[in-house]
Amino acid sequence: MTDFVKLLTRKNSLRKQCHELSSADIEKAIADLTEILEEKQAFEEEQQAVERERTEKIEAIKQSMQEAGIGLDDLMTLVEAPVKKKVAPKYQVTDENGEVHQWSGRGRTPAAFQAAFAQGKTKEDCLI
Repeated sequence: MTDFVKLLTRKNSLRKQCHELSSADIEKAIADLTEILEEKQAFEEEQQAVERERTEKIEAIKQSMQEAGIGLDDLMTLVEAPVKKKVAPKYQVTDENGEVHQWSGRGRTPAAFQAAFAQGKTKEDCLI
């Protein structure tokens, strides 16, 4: 909490700070705070109305699905899972066991390639 918020929310601290203000200054501050409060309340009411409307729409959809005999699983089968495009390997090394390892050059460097690079090979040496 900021010092300003602490001041506003603690009556004795606020009273102490307002001691030097004129009545007109205090009335102005109250009017400004009242306006800010009304704006905040209007915004919160608007957000609640949006959420109520959203909930009502969801309930209507659920009701329609029930009436049609459609379940969530039925819908999920229609949704296409995002397909990651597989990138063709660009590099290839053979380890000491004779096993061939391929890598697209993207992402983390595989251990087999790290070992080959540690032995002095370069990426260009491993190009397919």
